[in-house]
Amino acid sequence: MDKQKIFVINGGQVFGHSGGQFNKTLLDATVSFFRSRPGFEVRSTDINEDYDPGREVEQYVWADVVIYHTPIWWFQVPHGLKKYIDVVFTEGHQKGIYRSDGRSSANPDINYGTGGMLQGKSYMVTSSWNAPATAFTLPGEFFNERSVDDGPLFGFHRMNTFTGMEPLEGIHFHDVEKNADIQKDLQRYQEHLSRIFITDALQVEDLLNSHSH
Repeated sequence: MDKQKIFVINGGQVFGHSGGQFNKTLLDATVSFFRSRPGFEVRSTDINEDYDPGREVEQYVWADVVIYHTPIWWFQVPHGLKKYIDVVFTEGHQKGIYRSDGRSSANPDINYGTGGMLQGKSYMVTSSWNAPATAFTLPGEFFNERSVDDGPLFGFHRMNTFTGMEPLEGIHFHDVEKNADIQKDLQRYQEHLSRIFITDALQVEDLLNSHSH
């Protein structure tokens, strides 16, 4: 059976007062999780280090699953991660990431966003916040009861959908500056990875096996 190929991107930029340590810890935990289990092959990129855009396009094409780790700065991903995406996705035009915006000149009003080349692949995003989880859920609080995924990360999800990838359930870490519990967060993350990549996969395999008898 072929190994599942996992490409992990650390978007935890080192900048100003941010050392990027939390997301670097998540990157290391992710790589360790997959390397310690059979059935997976893992590669990673840190946006703080030099990278070759063509090589990064190859990583996307190679991967079955892309995992992004990013903090949220001023309600968006850090500029280093945004630059990485701009540079790499531009390099990937007709080289494996996207072919076009999907429309035809004959009927330009429909099919926008259907020109991706990464169909059959999935992505997952983790995000880390100073904001508490309640800022997204309580009436009258800052995010108007809109979730991370449907609010600040809506465009990020659409970007990945544009390439043809499908989302896996992500995980978000809150209150990491004023009220951090790193060990608890890491434990929750390990459980999340196990559920998405181990438990769910075993359930699918059991289902297939039951249908084959």
